Amino acid sequence: MKISFVGPSFPYRGGLATIIETLARVFQRRGNEVDIKTFSLQYPRLLFPGKSQYRTGEAPADLRIARKVSTINPLSWWRVGRELRREAPEIIILKYWTPLMAPCFGTICRLARKNGKSRVIVHLDNITPHEPHFYDKALNRYFLSSCDGFVYMSEAVNKDLRTYLPEAKAVFSPHPLFDTYGKKVERTESCRRLGLDPSLGYVMFFGYIRDYKGLDILLDAWAMLKAEGRTEGKRLLVVGEVYGDGSKYVEQIARLGIEDEVVMHTAFVPDGEVAEWFSVADMVALPYKSATQSGVTQVAYAFDVPMIVTNVGGLAEMVEDGVVGILAEVSARSVADAIATAYSDDNLQRFRAGVVSNKERFSWEATADKIEELYEGLTMNV
Repeated sequence: MKISFVGPSFPYRGGLATIIETLARVFQRRGNEVDIKTFSLQYPRLLFPGKSQYRTGEAPADLRIARKVSTINPLSWWRVGRELRREAPEIIILKYWTPLMAPCFGTICRLARKNGKSRVIVHLDNITPHEPHFYDKALNRYFLSSCDGFVYMSEAVNKDLRTYLPEAKAVFSPHPLFDTYGKKVERTESCRRLGLDPSLGYVMFFGYIRDYKGLDILLDAWAMLKAEGRTEGKRLLVVGEVYGDGSKYVEQIARLGIEDEVVMHTAFVPDGEVAEWFSVADMVALPYKSATQSGVTQVAYAFDVPMIVTNVGGLAEMVEDGVVGILAEVSARSVADAIATAYSDDNLQRFRAGVVSNKERFSWEATADKIEELYEGLTMNV
């Protein structure tokens, strides 16, 4: 088949681009003709809360990537939609994560589908954004009604989808494993490169730092553990770029008196350094206040790292309580107790074994199978 992806790809960085590029490779290995139409402009600088949208280095030599889509230029939507209509790929695959993309993606899909051949399948991250706006529902309706089928990664997203399209053609496939960051590194060597003490244990918060991810809860939890004398020989790693104002976390750390036990690395972590951080972590803590799913759990699975997550959204579907980690409630007390429990007895060793035995269910091949299965169902209904 001919398959076209529309969404983030090189030179754009982050998990969304990784998913598109990795799935593109899977479909190429299966003998399909694959291309990616990515952004010439993704976010205007004023709307992007981070420091940079881009990665460095050379474009992947094994992928056909063309920068064609400007989210703020309707002429580019028309051009790309017309191009897809003319090329007539059997499947057009989009990533959808924010209603801000709805005008652009919805227009492209409407134009492309006029050829009567292409089927638009959306790999859904989120429908309801973590920071909602009054215009979200109208934009979501415009985009979702322009698509043929959906792949959702958590029941929370499926529930959102049904509020717009109760009869939507949709299949479940869990977030695939982020196994594209290399192999685990010897821990002492990783500590040396990162400037960390290998004799200490490390709990790690990893990923973009945004309000809904609950870093403030984790800092309060750590302060509780310190006051109770349960952080001896341990440190909290905070690793990831801050979206928005990060000074409030620095102030919170000072107010709680835990500066000597928190290591802050608030910069974007390039792909080549991800393995280093996960190789030193005893566990990953995701104290989210809201969530659909998380790509960070899938990196943790890839590096055999146990997880502490809050019981929100689809996180419980990805992290089985007591098997690969612990489900906590959205409170500092609950997160603190979960960390303490993970460090007690042989729990870390047991959770690590659980991660190893459970990660096979998150394969990229399984996600590609679901997309093909959905496509076959869509063509049978014509």
